[in-house]
Amino acid sequence: MAKRIKAVELPDFDAARYLDSEEAIAAYLTDILEANDPALLAAALGDIARARGMSEIAKASGISREALYKALRSDAQPRFDTINRVCAALGVKLVAQPTHV
Repeated sequence: MAKRIKAVELPDFDAARYLDSEEAIAAYLTDILEANDPALLAAALGDIARARGMSEIAKASGISREALYKALRSDAQPRFDTINRVCAALGVKLVAQPTHV
């Protein structure tokens, strides 16, 4: 009989491990934006920043590393300016598309 594993015993999923290419990052961010959840967007940007190196993104965005960690938590509500600066540092841009195509 196979040994049963409890869900609480599983390691936490870390999306940053899989964000290893521009295509993966763009696809991940596009999916997150479609969810229309600001907290999820903040957390996803945090995942991407960790994949790229939080210190590097902090320096490029002009936001302290500590402030970046706080702003990109799933329970944070970062200002648009913060989101915009982080996106620029990550080399991505947010794009508007018509909803009725």
